[in-house]
Formats: sequence, C-alpha cells, structure tokens
Amino acid sequence: APWCSHMSQSDNLSSRSTLDQALEASAQGDSTVATELFLQAIAEQPDSGAAHFLLGSEFAALGDIGRAEHHISTALLLSPQWHVARYQLGLLQFSDGRVPAALLTWQPLAELPDSSPLPHWVQGFVALARDDFDGARPLFVAGLERNTDNPAMSADIQRVLVAMPSPETSAPPADDGVAHVLLSSYQQSGPAH
Repeated sequence: APWCSHMSQSDNLSSRSTLDQALEASAQGDSTVATELFLQAIAEQPDSGAAHFLLGSEFAALGDIGRAEHHISTALLLSPQWHVARYQLGLLQFSDGRVPAALLTWQPLAELPDSSPLPHWVQGFVALARDDFDGARPLFVAGLERNTDNPAMSADIQRVLVAMPSPETSAPPADDGVAHVLLSSYQQSGPAH
C-alpha cells in the first residue's frame, strides 16, 4: 500500500502487526476494536504517521470530523512530505464545507509534477467550489488518467464525477457524494490512501 513507504524506519513488526489487526477490524466493520488497535499502534510508535492517519480515517468514516482532522493533521505533522495525507486532510476539510482551510492545506500540492494526479484533483475541487462543473470535470479526469497506483482514490473521484450535474444540465447533484468521498474506500480496501 502507498502509505507503507511513508512509515518511519522506527516502525517495528509489532506495530505493523497491530496496524494489520486494526485494518482487519476496520474492514470487518468493527470500528470499536479498530479504534482501540489504532490507539495501541500510536502508543507503540508515537512517531509513526501511519497509525494517526488510519485512526483519523476511521474517525472520518464514523462521522467524527473533529477527531478525524486531529489525527490526520498529526500524521501530516509527523510526515510533512506525505502528499496523500495532505490531500486527504484537505478533502476532509472541503467535504466539511471549509473550503478556505482545504485550499490552504492543498497549496503545496500545486507544486507537484504534472504526472501526479493530486494537483489535477485539487484544481478540480477548486473549480467545484466555484460551481464550475465544466471546468472541474476535465481536471478530475486528468487526475484519473495519471493515477496508476491508488485505485481507491480514483474510485472516490469517480463518485464525485457521478454526483456532479451532467454537462447538459445545470441542476445540482442528486446526492451529496462529495461529502462522503473521504473514507468510503477505507472500509473496503484498507489504507489505500
């Protein structure tokens, strides 16, 4: 999984085992056990951004936005160059209606190379915030074309595209798919983000 490459060298097998158990519990829908195990992994390896990120993701899936943001922010503080964590933190803020905070969080992602999907998706959300659906759509698609190693994130963007009004209409989306985009994939596929 992409987040594994961002784990610190001090992460040991027991911490990974705890994370694996937590991910398994999360995948089985047992958020109580998953949360306890993520907290245990944080206690075992407090400098590991992965455990904070995954706990934050679990809280987001439960709708606890405050705790989700706290732990994902902590993961980003521990690993400032972890672009996926930065993207997900901004997405959490965006989907919570805090567009200026999301734009500030995402700002460093604009410097990533054109080959990365993240700057395209961020610009797509900027257009979406302006209700520029015609401008957002090609940016989301450009990011999808560049994302070759994280299918769960592509699935999230596909849900955003489906929720957007079609090019032929100016009607608002039929559902609030954007609001639920952050963690829909974590319960299905683990720490793909």
